[in-house]
Amino acid sequence: MASKTPEPRICSVARSLEVVGEKWALLVVREVFLGNRRFDEMVRRIGAPRDTLAARLRTLVEGGILERRQYSDHPARYEYFLTEAGLDLYPVIVTLREWGDKHLAGPEGPPAVFEHRCGHPLFSHLVCDTCGEPLRGDERRRPRVASPEARGSAKADPAEAR
Repeated sequence: MASKTPEPRICSVARSLEVVGEKWALLVVREVFLGNRRFDEMVRRIGAPRDTLAARLRTLVEGGILERRQYSDHPARYEYFLTEAGLDLYPVIVTLREWGDKHLAGPEGPPAVFEHRCGHPLFSHLVCDTCGEPLRGDERRRPRVASPEARGSAKADPAEAR
């Protein structure tokens, strides 16, 4: 009796990782958030090989995360700006930085401390939009499965992302 191979889970996390799930892609997004928008600046700050960085920039532009704008004609040079979808990645970058600071920083502590415009250290807090309770990883709930129509579209179950 042949066993049936399970279908891969249709998931917004997997879809997102197709665009930003590679190390250099998230580092590019980090650099643009920090104000480094030019290719040569990114090469210096990230340390990626030039061809790899160029490929990631293309992926992020094609994925709607970055917009490329020309700032010089001779030679043609471009800057990269976050789109609305790119700006929506800010909580991801902040939370990932926090996780690294907590679990991977050495005895000297995190390499940088970020502050909110009010002057206090910047931390993320994930809460339920409805009740305001903090989101905890140890409280697992079975996800509500979207309709077959929604699973085939980019507008799948919004609860899946929470």
